[in-house]
Amino acid sequence: MPSNDLPYVPHYVAAPPTKENCLCEYVDLAIIDISKASSEEGRAALAIELREAFLNLGFFYVVNHGYSQAQTARMFDIADVPFSAVTDSEKQIYASTRKQDGMLQGYTSVQYTDNDGRVRDHLEQYCINRDVTKRKHPEALLPLLPEIQEFSKHNFFNVLHPILRLIARSLELPEDTLVNKHEFDAAGESSVRFIKYHPRTEEQEAKTNNVWLKGHTDFGSITILWSQPVAALQIQTREGEWRWIRHMENALVVNAGDAIDFLTGGYYKGTIHRVVQPAVDQRNYTRLGAFFFATPNDDIKLVPMVESPVLQRVGIQRRCEDSEAPTMERWRIARTMSYGISKLKSGKEKGVEEEIIHGVVIKHYN
Repeated sequence: MPSNDLPYVPHYVAAPPTKENCLCEYVDLAIIDISKASSEEGRAALAIELREAFLNLGFFYVVNHGYSQAQTARMFDIADVPFSAVTDSEKQIYASTRKQDGMLQGYTSVQYTDNDGRVRDHLEQYCINRDVTKRKHPEALLPLLPEIQEFSKHNFFNVLHPILRLIARSLELPEDTLVNKHEFDAAGESSVRFIKYHPRTEEQEAKTNNVWLKGHTDFGSITILWSQPVAALQIQTREGEWRWIRHMENALVVNAGDAIDFLTGGYYKGTIHRVVQPAVDQRNYTRLGAFFFATPNDDIKLVPMVESPVLQRVGIQRRCEDSEAPTMERWRIARTMSYGISKLKSGKEKGVEEEIIHGVVIKHYN
């Protein structure tokens, strides 16, 4: 239970869970009880569960992660502060420089990205490096920085690192193989992100076929989404069908990104997902998200871990030649600078647009 002496934060009122479950085709995700990772026996069992989850759908829930329901609710209250308690003029002062240098820290404003040439997006984002002291913040956030720093470290050490150990174990590698590529004090941009989606007009929905954020993969290694009730997130199954992610109270929704795809030689693929218009009974609500986006250290070259016995057995699918592979820094900067503003070309697949970054084909699913 949050302490009574914590700074006051207005309560964010989220949408009630949708009652239109019959209209949403939900996907059944595996549930990883991360508390079991504290024992050798538990990690052995969880590594198998994680491997199957990644190979099957690429998404899974994490439960028993160490935050109580009250702590999680408090973080969602905090997550709304950058949007509801900061003026537009102050947001401009702390705007990100993603367009200039690919740096996401700070605000990305509403209507930054272009959704299919006709409708600008309706989301705003505030990004905070895992070390909250890396950048200055709006006045309203200053008393909350200790809690945000604690939240960041919790995601990094108590969720991300156990998952990375399970991935390494599933590849028959030493457990710290990927942990050593994700160091808290190294140069890198693992970050907390608060994202707020705003409702759109019927005309805008019609122009974009109700798609709020095109199907894509994340550029980092692991994405941790703290589950929230607005039904809008969908994943693409291996059969190419879109299925909804169901809200699970106080659970985390975890997926792999490009960096894991690179490092595992395509064995664990970055998962394609998108955001669409919510269910009818939630369409007048905002959708507030609390995320942790993990990336390897900036200097890690994104080449397959060929020392893995598993990858040696199944074969490696390189996305580019090792000599041409980007570092994490080069990859995240290029992906960040291009997303939502680059001109995409029609791909070979229906409804798919493409761009090429560092010699690698990036697909966007409309």
